[in-house]
Amino acid sequence: MIEKLQLLHPEIALFITTCVVMILGLSKSYTLRKSCAIVTAIGLVITAWLGAISPTAGDDAVRGALFPGLLPYAKTLIPIVGLLLLAMLSGTVDRGLEQSVSRGKIFDPIRATRGEFYAFFLFSLTGVMLCATADDLIWLFLALELTSLPTYIMVAMSSRRLRASEAGVKYFFLGAFGAAIFLYGFALIYGAFGTTNLPEIRVAIGAGPVGAVGMVGFVMAIVGIAFKIAAFPMHFYTPDVYQGAASPVSGFLAFAPKAAGFLALMMIVGTIGWSHGAGGGLPEEIRTLLWVMAALSMTVGNVLALLQTSVKRMLAYSSIAHSGYMLVGLVVGPGRSDIANNGVAAMLFYLLCYGVMNVGAFAVLASLQKRAGEDGLVEVDTLDDIRGVARQYPWLGWAMVLSIFSMIGFPPLLGFWGKLMLLTSAISGDEIALALVLAVNSAIAGWYYLRIARATWLERRPEHMDAPLLTPVVSRRVVALVSAGAVVAMVVVIAPLQRASARAGQPDARPSLVEQIDEPDVSPEIEPVAMRDSSRDEG
Repeated sequence: MIEKLQLLHPEIALFITTCVVMILGLSKSYTLRKSCAIVTAIGLVITAWLGAISPTAGDDAVRGALFPGLLPYAKTLIPIVGLLLLAMLSGTVDRGLEQSVSRGKIFDPIRATRGEFYAFFLFSLTGVMLCATADDLIWLFLALELTSLPTYIMVAMSSRRLRASEAGVKYFFLGAFGAAIFLYGFALIYGAFGTTNLPEIRVAIGAGPVGAVGMVGFVMAIVGIAFKIAAFPMHFYTPDVYQGAASPVSGFLAFAPKAAGFLALMMIVGTIGWSHGAGGGLPEEIRTLLWVMAALSMTVGNVLALLQTSVKRMLAYSSIAHSGYMLVGLVVGPGRSDIANNGVAAMLFYLLCYGVMNVGAFAVLASLQKRAGEDGLVEVDTLDDIRGVARQYPWLGWAMVLSIFSMIGFPPLLGFWGKLMLLTSAISGDEIALALVLAVNSAIAGWYYLRIARATWLERRPEHMDAPLLTPVVSRRVVALVSAGAVVAMVVVIAPLQRASARAGQPDARPSLVEQIDEPDVSPEIEPVAMRDSSRDEG
């Protein structure tokens, strides 16, 4: 238990920050209420530092873990992207309440939601980080639900419009359906192997066939977790929820549940192992399932995005397609230790790329608002709303264009290196057909991405349409500029980031604690003859 606590220092720091933020959000002092965002940011910085020094491969604390190098990578990546998301989420709730208080109305803590909103945000990020530490099916289920449950409420409370409440209800019920599927799969896995411990299940699979019950359990678990990553066939909720939620919350949904889902899939697929199938790959049933999910997620997401006029719905279908891209890495598997052949490393690296460039696009949308009759000022949504924005707000226009070009995979931006790593890993892993599907879908995606870039930068706004206004939250514009700058500047550190993702995506080759039980115990006093001879020669 003590060793396990050593792995949870980042999550403990986030939990303490969450408790403090919940209390500050109910304070009668405006200064203390306003400090919620600052305290949250401090907590994320401390969490990122603790994550960077987390135990890694070679430490006894992670001996027997499926991916011993994953902790520093995941627990540093998540809070850093969380800082960008935090700045974008600022001002999402309680703006009307604070304006009323500033006009002399007495502060009512029952109506205040600032503290709860930031607490839900931190709880969700904590769940994502716990997925990276999971070595048990029960742990994994709780971590996934801790990630998802706060997001249902965040969607519903993100806007006063009825569309946000409707999106929250849809998201909740479909999320419960997805959770029921993968939880039933977990139950079947437990029934097949008699344990919920993932390393023990891995050892059992290595010693014999998975069996029909276990295979059905793994299939159901993967299909249920597909809801978290918005992948086919559990993708139907995505456009309605993304369009109904406020743009900052939509940007958060595009990263946090997706990161948790892919970390969970790493644990599930890593438990099955890439060496137990024919030819040293995944079992054919699991490989076929992931292959079909990847191909259809890419194709359905990109083709349906072509039909949209809402930018948020385009980005929602784009999120489905990007999940398909990352699933290619899971199909390929870790391969050898070199970067070019490591599909899991390519998936982890692309998750970082997607988190940065996606935040930039949503931050631009969150920075602009328009007048909408009785609803007053609302966030922009359609292509007409952002038409000619670059002529009025050049920096926001450039931020959108750079983020969009990066998502296309336009060289030499960050997204290009992410897609290149996925393609090279697929080709090295002999998944030529899947690599072709990825390449064709990237070309299809270029059409609707360029529609967004053209509307923002090249087209003029019709004279009868009012120009969009800037939202009063300056931090959103800062996030848009930082994210756009990052897709350019991070190219300088591509090689270190790829090496870090390769270390994180390499499964543990050493025997787990369970495997050591069956190994003969060699007493330190009884030294093998060969070792004695070699030591004598060295002397």
